[in-house]
Amino acid sequence: MDISLRSLQAFVAVARHRSFSRAAGLLHRTQPGLTVQVRRLEEALGLRLLDRLPRGVEPTAAGAELARALEPLLRDVEHALEVARGTASRRAGTVRLAAVPSVASGLLPAAIALLQERHPTLQVRLQEAVTGRVQAMVRGDIVEIGIASQPEDSADLEAEPLFRDRMLAVMPQGHRLATGSVTLERVAAEPLLLMETDTSVDRLLSDAFAARRLPLVARQRAVHAATLINMACAGLGVALLPSTVAELQIAPELVTRRLSPDIVREVVVIRRAGRSYSPAAEALVAALRKSVPRGATGPTPESAGTPPRRAPQARREES
Repeated sequence: MDISLRSLQAFVAVARHRSFSRAAGLLHRTQPGLTVQVRRLEEALGLRLLDRLPRGVEPTAAGAELARALEPLLRDVEHALEVARGTASRRAGTVRLAAVPSVASGLLPAAIALLQERHPTLQVRLQEAVTGRVQAMVRGDIVEIGIASQPEDSADLEAEPLFRDRMLAVMPQGHRLATGSVTLERVAAEPLLLMETDTSVDRLLSDAFAARRLPLVARQRAVHAATLINMACAGLGVALLPSTVAELQIAPELVTRRLSPDIVREVVVIRRAGRSYSPAAEALVAALRKSVPRGATGPTPESAGTPPRRAPQARREES
């Protein structure tokens, strides 16, 4: 049975308005075309649905019953199609997103503001989590996209570079590391304020220190950069943090120094392998790329060596 949506719409409109010409005008179709669609529906069903009268048409008993059943169904179909059109044109939709805390605080506020400026009805539902949890949420379809470091096991994930930043030593003014080259050997001798052990930042630092056979011993650990920054302000130690953390703006009394050698983190957008972005997610990723924070470089290898800009209000980063 070959029955099209257009033929159902044509029949219901004619049955409601008792007129082929009026129904054709409301549906923006030609009257001959509408007549053909209704006739094909009757042929497909093997049933007369409309009686053609000198002054219009009347539904048969079977036609009236069918029209009553179809009207709410067609309204639901029209609503579903309108929602889909709105999603496709980015007038509506929700993006479920997971991001590591250092990115959530530094990159997302500006990106979401830009997204809402361009597409006011799009919504973002954010969950903050460490890298491993971000990847697990993407794999489990809890979120559509994640922002974290490059996955180590990426067979079922796709990662697109977003930006690169570098690890900085963060300390009060006048600290002994504020002058001279801040080598990992000098840093290892300090009381260190580090991110939690299940974060990508800690894994990156652990690998760098292990490569030089140096201990990486934490005096204190925390999930959020603001906690470590406040500890550094209190003189509890030297914090090792990504250059893009927004919380560096709240502590202008701190000095940020590059490590020697550089320890670079690549932040990526993660989605399940083989999955396309929804229109809403595509719009969010575009906003993310335009909102790359201070202290970051672009994702391409050519730009990876470009010195990042310092965080606003922090003292100038020294080489």
